[in-house]
Amino acid sequence: MTNNKSKGGRNPKLDPATNRYSVNFSSEDDMRFLKMFDRSGMTSKSAFIKARIFGEPFHVVAFDKSQHEYYTKLSDFHAQFRMVGNNYNQTLKELKSHFSERRTAALVYKLEKYMMQLVQIMYEVVELTNRYEKRLIGKDN
Repeated sequence: MTNNKSKGGRNPKLDPATNRYSVNFSSEDDMRFLKMFDRSGMTSKSAFIKARIFGEPFHVVAFDKSQHEYYTKLSDFHAQFRMVGNNYNQTLKELKSHFSERRTAALVYKLEKYMMQLVQIMYEVVELTNRYEKRLIGKDN
């Protein structure tokens, strides 16, 4: 009679890693190791060490925090700019429905002046972004 009951848990590995090695680093070497590990983008230190020992390619994942912040803020600014455009259209509808033609024209004139200033700011943002990207490209070369 065979017992087909499952014990539960994971299935055992065909070739489990049972051999263990130990390496000791000085403080300076440990800092170098941790920098290399962080730059690799790997999540396991043991997999990173094995990859170095057996000569697998070393991929560096570069993450520039300032660049990430810049593009996050740029995306936020773009979203706000779109909201202003949406609010502009809603404001024009409300002005036309609640004010006289003369008063509406005066308010629309002021609103257009502010919108032109906003468009100018947007052009400046685009120019600054272009210069920033050119500077980043220059760093890579």
